[in-house]
Amino acid sequence: MNYLLEVDRVSKAFPGVLALDAVSMNVRAGSVHALMGENGAGKSTLMKIIAGLYRPDSGQITLRGRAAMIHQELHLMPSMTVAENIWIGREPLTWFGFVDHRALRQRTATLLAGLDIDVDPEERVCDLPIAGRQLIEIARALSYDADVLIMDEPTSALSEPEVAHLFRLVADLKARGKAVIYITHRMAEVFRIADEVTVLRDGKAVGCEAASRLDRDQLITMMVGRELKGLFPKHNTPTDRVSLSVRGLSLDGTFADVSFDVRAGEILGIAGLVGSRRTEVAETLFGLRRATSGEIFVEGRPVEIGSPAAAIELGMAFLTEDRKLTGLLLPLSVQENMEIAVLDGRFVTMGFVNEAPLAATCGEMAGMLRVKTRSLLQPVQTLSGGNQQKVLVGRWLLTSPRILILDEPTRGVDVGAKAEIHRLISNLAAGGAAIVMISSEMPEILGMSDRVMVMREGRVAGFLEGRNADQIAVMKLAANEPRAARSGCWAPGQID
Repeated sequence: MNYLLEVDRVSKAFPGVLALDAVSMNVRAGSVHALMGENGAGKSTLMKIIAGLYRPDSGQITLRGRAAMIHQELHLMPSMTVAENIWIGREPLTWFGFVDHRALRQRTATLLAGLDIDVDPEERVCDLPIAGRQLIEIARALSYDADVLIMDEPTSALSEPEVAHLFRLVADLKARGKAVIYITHRMAEVFRIADEVTVLRDGKAVGCEAASRLDRDQLITMMVGRELKGLFPKHNTPTDRVSLSVRGLSLDGTFADVSFDVRAGEILGIAGLVGSRRTEVAETLFGLRRATSGEIFVEGRPVEIGSPAAAIELGMAFLTEDRKLTGLLLPLSVQENMEIAVLDGRFVTMGFVNEAPLAATCGEMAGMLRVKTRSLLQPVQTLSGGNQQKVLVGRWLLTSPRILILDEPTRGVDVGAKAEIHRLISNLAAGGAAIVMISSEMPEILGMSDRVMVMREGRVAGFLEGRNADQIAVMKLAANEPRAARSGCWAPGQID
């Protein structure tokens, strides 16, 4: 076989953890090889060894050519431009040894045009949405013209059209004889583009099969070691009581005239393409941004939400889409990150924290979400990305919120944890909480939502009743196709 990469019995241990245990894997030229497994299974560790970031403790890797890696967590420098991020360390120079900025811009423009990425080379990365940053991370990896390209959750922040765009790039790489190692928690993507699938579980390779010989249930069983049923459990029933009402909410230059209601016991999904401003609406509801006009009502009472503290006082919680930048306190422990939202609540008596019940409750939450950690005292920055997401979800679930805003709640989370998070969301709704869920994953939106609000370019494009929502109807509204999704459309604010 024409293998570009051969991994032979590679092992790697960290203090207290055997991350990889004699793992073997071969990757053919001109193929897409999916690497699957739950969070903490060892996928990212293996890829970092292949990319030369870690040294294996034992075993051998044979790489014919050059490898480049798209990391699960973005490794961009926010204060630098797109061009500077892509070519850092490889900038074109003048005769005098200075960076040739004109040539740098031109090289970047040519690369982005070839990849059909519409971003200004001079734009600072910090001014891009997270999806835009993901595209720049992809462009940077492709700029190396490597023989083996490692993609670790490359679509986690991308909309469906952008995912299709990426898959066209992958098909082109295959046609040129390159090999792509593809890591994802999105099961449908594996069957769309993968030729072979290797599954890791607890640091061991448990099987390698042609993707055409597997189905979804078989792949899940290989990953989790058991049959998994009910990825989208739904046992909540929306009531007639409106918990959150938004009327004419606007933020100049960002979004305008956003109106909707969410009932107690309801899960309202918010869908839309990148640039639809879903996240900005959520941040405004939680007091992270100041609306320029509009009204917000909680339990029928008009409220002013000028800060996250004010939102929390009203029984609201907000799971941010960027766990590293705006969610977690990375140097702190798992427990410290989970408990921070309840330190002034039921675990505090006369100004003193009741440490024992707090630690026990955090431990129960970590166990429920299957957070893979040596202990609650382990720094959260040492966990895998998916386990970091579980910690963040656990933090807000501890507050028992009445209104829960979730922005990409299962980004980077394995299929078993997704099912658990979905069950917890459904339980909260069944207990009377009002849920607003933003997701770029269409199956999640369709599987969990009682209604779907679709946004387009900062405005509400329309509403779909859950039973009448499908991918075509959602995309028609998101893309402004004429006479979109008549059946099941809701006017803003309509709830019955």
